[in-house]
Amino acid sequence: MALHYSIGHLKGEFPFKMHLNVSSRSCNVSLFVCFRGNCGGLLSFICSEMAKMYHKEKSIQIKSSASALYNNLSVLRIAPRCLTYFTVVHANVVNMVSASWDGLNYSHRQLQSKEGNVATSSSLIMQAAWCVLPSRDLLVLTSQKGIQMYESDGSIMVYWHALETPETPTAQAVFARGIAAVREKYICVGVSSGSVLVFDVPSKGSNITLSEVLEEHTEAITDMASECSGSMECIADLVSADDSGLLCVWKSGGDFQLLNKIPGFDTSCSSLKLWKGTVIAGYGTGQIRLYEGVTGILHAEVNAHARWIYSLDIAPFTGLLLSAAEDSLVRVWHLTITPETNSVEIEHLYNECVTDTQICGAKFCDGDGYAFAVTGYDLSEIIRYTQA
Repeated sequence: MALHYSIGHLKGEFPFKMHLNVSSRSCNVSLFVCFRGNCGGLLSFICSEMAKMYHKEKSIQIKSSASALYNNLSVLRIAPRCLTYFTVVHANVVNMVSASWDGLNYSHRQLQSKEGNVATSSSLIMQAAWCVLPSRDLLVLTSQKGIQMYESDGSIMVYWHALETPETPTAQAVFARGIAAVREKYICVGVSSGSVLVFDVPSKGSNITLSEVLEEHTEAITDMASECSGSMECIADLVSADDSGLLCVWKSGGDFQLLNKIPGFDTSCSSLKLWKGTVIAGYGTGQIRLYEGVTGILHAEVNAHARWIYSLDIAPFTGLLLSAAEDSLVRVWHLTITPETNSVEIEHLYNECVTDTQICGAKFCDGDGYAFAVTGYDLSEIIRYTQA
């Protein structure tokens, strides 16, 4: 059984058609869908199939509510210990929760913003994210004053990097935002000046060094992403975005090499993913765009949400894509890449309305996309969903 629908761009320009196979795995209902023909029964079937894909689990309580920040949720799966770590930022504090897979045990820790050897600081934290390297995992916090790196459980701070602040006050805020682990030993962090700081991380210890500063952006960095498929064949392994929507695609190494610049047309890009060489970008317009990283070719543009996208995530083993926005919707998509034709297809599978919630973070809890978690502004809980 098949259903045709058309999706228009936000300005109503260049509507395009897609073909949808209706099955228990592939179905679509959206505000942007225009059905053709008499399909009331089919619509009911689609809705019932979508309702079966994920169901809500017991929420995890956190010590303080989530701030309205892009990508305000990070998840780290610790398989040997059957644990999952979650972090959510609130003002100058990071709420960290360790949850056992059986749902019986939870432990909480709060990490505060610091300035060097000063025990605490009032500077706001902009982001917290785990960086998974082959030899170690680190928890990275970015704030208005600097960059903090901790052991993965948050027990020990192993590195502090202070941001350069102007001697005289300026209208431009100073902060760090955008975190990505790249290949074997690099952690990249963006700053408000548009620079990208590249840190060389040893396999153990605290001898972390700033090895390079990348200077291609002129606006504040909003997000960064590294190649998550695990493929060593992909030329591009880092992408950075800024407030103007400009995307810079990089190849890592002793000296990072700029491969391409993809213009953003003055539309802020708030969340990024890089999967099998494809850049997945979410924008303030509610659109998702899929680009070929090296060439910059636009494969697809989807009017995914009615309001600002705050978070994207991808399950690297299955190609499931998660998007979440201010419109209270979380959507699950499926990406298919055909190497022979160098084409990328995106297919909508599921959406969940988190009622009366300004969603600010959404992450898959595993590499297959079996479960995902969501945070919302001013909510003191992490909402979880698993496949039925």
